[in-house]
Amino acid sequence: MGDIPETEDLFERVGTEGLSGEDIGEKSLTYWADVWRRFRSNKLAIFGLILLVLIIALLFIGPIVSGKDYQYIDAALKNQGPSSEYWFGTDDMGRDLFTRVCVGGRISIYIGLCCTVVMFVIGALVGALAGLKGGVVDDIIMRICEFIGNLPYLIIVVILSMVMGRSMFSLVFAMSLTAWVGTARMVRGQILQIKEQDYVQAAKALGASTGRIIIKHLLPNTLGIIMVDITMSVPGFIFSEAFLSYIGLGVRPPETSWGALASAGQQQLMFYPHQLFFPCLLIVLTMLTFHLIGDGLSDALDPKLRK
Repeated sequence: MGDIPETEDLFERVGTEGLSGEDIGEKSLTYWADVWRRFRSNKLAIFGLILLVLIIALLFIGPIVSGKDYQYIDAALKNQGPSSEYWFGTDDMGRDLFTRVCVGGRISIYIGLCCTVVMFVIGALVGALAGLKGGVVDDIIMRICEFIGNLPYLIIVVILSMVMGRSMFSLVFAMSLTAWVGTARMVRGQILQIKEQDYVQAAKALGASTGRIIIKHLLPNTLGIIMVDITMSVPGFIFSEAFLSYIGLGVRPPETSWGALASAGQQQLMFYPHQLFFPCLLIVLTMLTFHLIGDGLSDALDPKLRK
């Protein structure tokens, strides 16, 4: 039996009508578009992001809606429970607790973000410089990091509070003084892995300065791990500020924060537990949102999980 010649008449297209074999099936995604695609597929991370937006909106819109002044004192309304008039009740001086929680939350998040920015800027630049230069420069920077990293954190805060006074600036300065060391070490490790790449060597050959190489080539390629570190650091600073305010080393009255409110509420815990419950609830929820977002970013930025 002879071979049957193969012609197009012997074959039939199934399920490919109107399609071209030269068209790309899916659009190519950029790196950050792929990161966002994986991040939004993480339901817990999206829940954390939505909850964080709602909390921040509450902190800024809440006092406007309530119409109360967080410093206004009415001795006749001391230690009131939650009601339609005072949503979170009042404190031991008759001040509206809802408004004070909102205003205190602004200060706590502001301090957390400021400390994180200082930590990121100093740690990223110092770590990138140490990793890129290497040799003696690297040794000197790492010895300085070891010295600063071993300083007792609480004692530094106490000394700076005595020298500089209790203010938001001194608090941010004291909390950031040692925090950048971990970021510097992390960035240095990343830079040591990528500084021998061809694009870095090409930039050096073209005469690019050290600063340009760090800002334009090295730091953008470590941004993924830095972003995860940032999201995990913000709740840590918020909790540290709350702890310092709780022990009396935080912001100075009449300013307030979640930690200062928790410290005042703890004294009324036996009879008026709502004064401690609400600021602590906001602290827990805020820290939870940042941790959920950080976990989502960690998975989204992990190249091993790319599909």
